[in-house]
Amino acid sequence: MSHTAEPIPSTAAAEILGMLQSGDLFRYTADTDAPVTRLEKEFANFMGVPFACAVNSCSSAIFLSLKALGLGSGERILVPAFTFAAVPSAVVHAGCKPILVNTGPNLRVDLDDFRKKLTLGIHAVLLSHMRGHTSDIDAIMELCEARHIPVIEDAAHSLGTTWSGRKIGTIGRAGCFSFQSYKLVNAGEGGMLITRDPDLVARAIIMSGAYEHTWKKHALVNDRFVRWQNRLPLYGLRMNNLSAAVVLSQMTDIPRRARKGRENHDYLAARLNASPWFGVPEPLPNEVRAPDSIQFSLRRFDTDEHAAEFQRLAREKGVQVEIFGLSEDNARAFWNWGFTDSQDDLSQTREILERTCDVRLPVRLEKAGLDFIADTLVEAAEAATAPAAWSGWSAT
Repeated sequence: MSHTAEPIPSTAAAEILGMLQSGDLFRYTADTDAPVTRLEKEFANFMGVPFACAVNSCSSAIFLSLKALGLGSGERILVPAFTFAAVPSAVVHAGCKPILVNTGPNLRVDLDDFRKKLTLGIHAVLLSHMRGHTSDIDAIMELCEARHIPVIEDAAHSLGTTWSGRKIGTIGRAGCFSFQSYKLVNAGEGGMLITRDPDLVARAIIMSGAYEHTWKKHALVNDRFVRWQNRLPLYGLRMNNLSAAVVLSQMTDIPRRARKGRENHDYLAARLNASPWFGVPEPLPNEVRAPDSIQFSLRRFDTDEHAAEFQRLAREKGVQVEIFGLSEDNARAFWNWGFTDSQDDLSQTREILERTCDVRLPVRLEKAGLDFIADTLVEAAEAATAPAAWSGWSAT
């Protein structure tokens, strides 16, 4: 029940039908007001930044941010060890080397490890707010600014999140967002790069695929493009008009979804924290989250077999639980990333992820659905750790 994507508002239907009838899906066909152009303007205004570049995924936004900063040739990028495989993949695609930093028990960056590794010839920090958990970005920015190290925010899970009143994704040099189906805004696929840096966005726009003189349709930074014309490679990472129309139909609903997602998360967190089996990380004092999922650690689970049994029983009841560290191919477990070099001193993160669970929380869930999830998780934990006391357990 918790893996169904958010429905697309009916307001998108008329514009999409018109595009299907015209066949005009390319963002640069119209001189003005193409859906992608309108989305870039509306998203930038919503985030309170001057520039946005719409692309086909958050991974593309991260890749373009690195390339637009002129990074490559094996330069070292500091990345949280707890993130999705696409994040270090974007670093590798950009020709850089991901250096992984440990995660603490609260699923945020371990600042002691961050300070230590920031001295290892790091050229940029790619701060992944994984599953919407905001690390202490004040401390991170202070450390990076003192060394003139740019910070890119991977805000794929953090649309609608604020830190001391500032929107996540606007604090670093660039912010990257996802519109994949299970995010707060659902376009199936899609992404956005935002920044206050006109040179960065000009370079990103050209490399995203603004060939010949199509960059002239980005009026906000026209004066920056001429210097980069025909000097940068084109990667073909543009968003199309269909995806933009789907996102546009959901923009006005972002504040409500963020608020409802937080309410759902906090209600379920209270239920789980009342049990001896689970621990949900608390938000940091400056953080107001917009969760689309919940993460919790397993307690009193002495063996992998007990943890796996808990997962199986919950799934049989209809609650899809992922345990990051107990899958041979989970893309959020760094030791499964065969495309990165082997790295030392990450045992802390591995130990945490081996008992960290993940459950999606679609915004549309109401109290009855949340109670069902909570009851199922608690009962599955009891049954997995003390089966003799739960002889009446039924998976039907």
